[in-house]
Amino acid sequence: MGSGQVTDWQGRNVTVAGLGVSGVPAAKVLHGLGARVTVVNDGDDERARTQAAELEALGVTVRLGDGDTLPEGTELIVTAPGWRPDKPLFRAAGQAGVPVWGDVELAWRLRGPDAAPWLAVTGTNGKTTTVQMLASILRAAGLRTAAVGNIGVSLLDAVLGEERYDVLAVELSSYQLHWAPSLRAHSAAVLNLAPDHLDWHGSMEAYAADKGRIYEGNRVACVYNAADKATEDLVREADVEEGCRAVGFTLGTPGPSQLGVVDGILVDRAFVENRHKNAQELAEVSDVHPPAPHNIANALAAAALARAFGVPAQAVRDGLRAFTPDAHRIAHVADVDGVAYVDDSKATNTHAAQASLAAYESIVWIAGGLAKGATFDELVANSAKRLRGAVLIGADRALIRDALARHAPEVPVVDLDRTDTGAMLQAVQEARRLARPGDTVLLAPACASMDMFANYNRRGEAFAEAVSGLGA
Repeated sequence: MGSGQVTDWQGRNVTVAGLGVSGVPAAKVLHGLGARVTVVNDGDDERARTQAAELEALGVTVRLGDGDTLPEGTELIVTAPGWRPDKPLFRAAGQAGVPVWGDVELAWRLRGPDAAPWLAVTGTNGKTTTVQMLASILRAAGLRTAAVGNIGVSLLDAVLGEERYDVLAVELSSYQLHWAPSLRAHSAAVLNLAPDHLDWHGSMEAYAADKGRIYEGNRVACVYNAADKATEDLVREADVEEGCRAVGFTLGTPGPSQLGVVDGILVDRAFVENRHKNAQELAEVSDVHPPAPHNIANALAAAALARAFGVPAQAVRDGLRAFTPDAHRIAHVADVDGVAYVDDSKATNTHAAQASLAAYESIVWIAGGLAKGATFDELVANSAKRLRGAVLIGADRALIRDALARHAPEVPVVDLDRTDTGAMLQAVQEARRLARPGDTVLLAPACASMDMFANYNRRGEAFAEAVSGLGA
């Protein structure tokens, strides 16, 4: 079960750690290949029991309520990406010399000899949007492709399904990369690096190292963010194939081997003849929806990966024009009395919120929720000059209130001392009171939503509903 391809799974003892969206398909696939599969799962709730019954009907063994004990005879563990590396199960596996793969690693190992190459994307923020832009560009070039991975479409389905692809646009989280030691992409991008999931990884260094795994063995291009030195450092440290190039993207004028922006035009100085003298126009900034700075950066990263795969310039423009972002990502909801209302509920951490706040000049900011251990001083200090006012909601709003008091004491703050879902209606009404014509009321919470809402989607919907009530 070492680094080579496993061709004969018949009778091998494989333990799948975790049910859920990756565990169930992995168990089914391995069982179908003839492995003896045991699934272990921490939880023993109704959903787990339903999934267990489905697998047991196929002949898979399932152990609910015990995710820590290594089943006897285990030769390989395939884990759900979210399971932490310090779990007793993995310690036991390490002592027994049992390898641990994630579902991404399993998909990589199960690809056929003529499988589609992977163009891979990771980063703290912007992964999903960039992968969807990339898939749109690849489709515009006439290529058979799909956006897969952490985006919700199983890589196992993409690799083993009936459909044949020319290339896959793959979103990978730091968790998935941690458990994917042999993954080797055609080309890959790290969009940005900011503290996130540190409770899982243990340190910023470990988090960055897992992100950097995406560059290992790249064949054509390692795409990095010229404004984020940490991403370039990861390229320098990567062990890539001979001839693989470092390609930067920047919101400024690009140097040789970079993509960037000149006079409102996205240009390529990496994948052109004589890149020291020549540049290729790819698209206009107005072709990017929405044309916020961080989204232009996403578009440049997607374009770099597509160009690394040999896609013509026209397909970059056509693909960006055809792309529509998912809901709750810097989405313009309405204009009411000369004030724009924008929903960026997906900004669930400070790095994402900062990118969102940088897109507007004069903002009434709606923020707060579950901080997940984050601090807000840097975010507030960098955004203070843009703030007309702030309305704070959620369990950890005091952390943001204190940062505002330290770094933006002149900004009026409304602190809503309630965490029921009706707080969003009141927050929007208070924001309207603070806003002036020309301002933007921006929901960019910088926090997770689960203290008040089922998820960030529901939070964004509550914001949109409250805004529609203003216009009535």
